Formats: sequence, C-alpha cells, structure tokens
Amino acid sequence: MPNDQALMIRDVHISDRPRERLMKQGAVSLSNQELIAILLRTGTREESVLHLANRVLKQFEHLHELKHAAIEEMTAINGIGEAKAVQLLAAIELGRRLASKQTDERFTIRSPKDAATYLMDDMTSLKQEHFVCLFLNIKNQVMHRQTIFVGSLNASIVHPREIFREAVRRSAASIVCAHNHPSGNPAPSPEDIDVTKRLMEAGSIIGIELLDHIIIGDHQFTSLKEKGFM
Repeated sequence: MPNDQALMIRDVHISDRPRERLMKQGAVSLSNQELIAILLRTGTREESVLHLANRVLKQFEHLHELKHAAIEEMTAINGIGEAKAVQLLAAIELGRRLASKQTDERFTIRSPKDAATYLMDDMTSLKQEHFVCLFLNIKNQVMHRQTIFVGSLNASIVHPREIFREAVRRSAASIVCAHNHPSGNPAPSPEDIDVTKRLMEAGSIIGIELLDHIIIGDHQFTSLKEKGFM
C-alpha cells in the first residue's frame, strides 16, 4: 500500500508541488486546485491529491458554491472522507469569517442598493431561505450580521423577539432585514409583507428602527421600503 507521502507527490516534480511553491512564491501564486490539494494533503490509491482536488472543484462547478457545501456533499465525493471534509469546511468558514470581518469594519448602509450589494454574493445562490439581519450603529455602519432563521418565511417562524433581543444586546440603533428567494424571483409574497409590518411595529415600540427589508433573488433584489410597504 502506498504511503501518504507517495500519494501526495505522485507524478508531480518537486519544484511544482503546491507546498514547495507556496513556501517559495507565496499562496497567491497557487491555483484553486493547488490550494485545495494542500488542504486535502493526500490523494487515494488510484489518483494524486491534485487530481482529487480537481474533482472537488468540478463537483461544485463554481468556487463560490463551496461556501454553502454541506459535509454530506463533501463526503459523497469518492476519496473525501470525514476528516478531509472537515478540513475543507473549516478552511472555507475561516475564509468567509475573515472576509466578513473586513467588510463589516468599513461598510455603511446608505441605500437599499448598499444593503443588497453587501449581502448579494452570499445569499443569491442559497438553496434554502435564510433570514438575515444587519445590526447598525447610529452612523448606519454594520456592527454585526447574523442569520436568524433558515426555512420558509412566515410570521410564526420569524418572531420579532428573536431579532430585537439581538439588536438590544448589540446596542443597535437600527436594523436591516433580508432574506433570499431560492426561486430567483425577488418579488415579495404576502408573508414577506406581513413579517415586515410586524417587525416595523415591534421596532417602533422598542425604539430600534427597521430601515428596510431586502429580498434577494438571482443577482437582483427588491426593497420593501422602495415598494411602499414600509
């Protein structure tokens, strides 16, 4: 049986190995395939780690789809066990948090388009509905972003107390809510409008304004404020 080292370097000249190239040229010089190969560390008896990394990329078609991969999807790939899947998902989540933190520190919501732009990349390709809240300070800067609910949107699931409890805890001056429509059509449903009105009423009582409710579709959005529902 080949050892791990042999599986990792099979058919790869030493100067072309991802680890060696990263140390000499920096991570920015590596392809997506090579970066994934480093995370996987080893291939299988039948193929090198680079070939396995290439199959991972082909499975998800576009790199950004890896952000939403479930562990079951990872382990369904031949050659990816739980350990490799966990390593990949941990690295993906760390990268997402770093990117989110950098954006959070400077992003200001001045318009519905700003809110949609902030959320679009992450939410436009989700397969389930996600209800997300942005908690803003008095300068309308994003202090915190949190997914509050996952699932079909209705008034019984999206309860104001969950949202405004977090808003109070964060000392938010205002909030922007958003959710996606997996169908790709961002037109508001009666349930969307009902939820928005309930949140507006709760915010008015508590003193934390709901600035907008954004619906994300397939690279397009609808602002319920702009549509006159707020």
